[in-house]
Amino acid sequence: MSRREVPLGIVLAGGEGKRLMPLTADRAKPAVPFGGAYRLIDFVLSNLVNADLRKIAVLTQYKSHSLDRHITTTWRMSTLLGNYITPVPAQQRLGPRWYTGSADAILQNFNLIHDENPNHVLVFGADHVYRMDPEQMFDFHLETGAGVTVAAIRVKRSEASEFGCIELADDGITIKAFHEKPVNPPAMPGNPEYTLVSMGNYIFRRDVMEDALLADADDLESRHDLGGNIIPMLTEQGKARAYDFANNHVPGETERDKGYWRDVGSIDAYYEAHMDLVSIHPIFNLYNRDWPLLTNPPSLPPAKFSENGSAVDSIVGAGSIVAGGRMERSVASFDVHVGAHAIVQGAVLMPSVRVGHGAIVRNAILDKNVVIEPGAQIGVDLERDRLKYTVSPSGIVVVGKGQIVTNS
Repeated sequence: MSRREVPLGIVLAGGEGKRLMPLTADRAKPAVPFGGAYRLIDFVLSNLVNADLRKIAVLTQYKSHSLDRHITTTWRMSTLLGNYITPVPAQQRLGPRWYTGSADAILQNFNLIHDENPNHVLVFGADHVYRMDPEQMFDFHLETGAGVTVAAIRVKRSEASEFGCIELADDGITIKAFHEKPVNPPAMPGNPEYTLVSMGNYIFRRDVMEDALLADADDLESRHDLGGNIIPMLTEQGKARAYDFANNHVPGETERDKGYWRDVGSIDAYYEAHMDLVSIHPIFNLYNRDWPLLTNPPSLPPAKFSENGSAVDSIVGAGSIVAGGRMERSVASFDVHVGAHAIVQGAVLMPSVRVGHGAIVRNAILDKNVVIEPGAQIGVDLERDRLKYTVSPSGIVVVGKGQIVTNS
């Protein structure tokens, strides 16, 4: 494949992540830890790198320090081959303003595209949990001659109103209409219980993208959003095609985790995606070495279990010590300590959490450096928890970064 046929990768990582508060109170949404060892952005970057797409600009904006640091220390490519993954902060190249939308973010970074001079530009989101081979989507994009190809996943119609929904033409690939969060989602042809929804991953022909972004910039009523404005525009022009994620095959996938994709934009979705990891046969398999999930874990000793400490159906990160406590259906990141007689059930513990002697943690997310004092309880009395902490609609208690939970 010629140099100009390989698409430039742009990852949109500037989202504020309000629905994930307080986990995003001090960090960008793509920098939120996930799965005991990773950050959310590691999933999209792993997919791109595994597919040998290794010239990637990550567009950042809100509270991006920890995200920038993670990218620069973890995702170092071979400069000998001209590869790079680089964070690009909002530079206000078009005037003293931040990005007004995802389309505007790309418009303000046209210089990145002009420097590489590709024929195609891949634009992926930074905060979904999934495995995908983008090269297969790119091959489809080239074969169909699309101006833009939209990655699409099948969702039950009853759940599709939260997404951008795709209505297909008779050929099964041309997007006839694009509906942003419709009340009555369109059914898939021949499959009335499901709707195709956008995954937030796009591949553009460069000239088509540039023309659309410039036209959108002149529209004073536009929100300058890729899904809300650019894709509908190109759909009306007959240039948009849908790539069905069900046709994507990743090496090492199982029947159970094939086609797995989760938008973890809310506390409940984030928690449920963690619970998908900890069953005997995980719904999403972190251990697929044929398509590895890449990151840079800290240099810590192996996890240790002492004084009859145990973990059942759980993930426990490096440097963690379960000293006489018991963990069930939980995900513990690195450097976590669970004290004697403590009970941790259905919990997500981020780095350096401390759970004291005799404490109880149930159905909770504990952010980095949280301390549960000896005998304290979280997730046992939700009415009491609501007075101090965030409690999700399904009853998941979230304790923000560095907080101390007392036994009073």
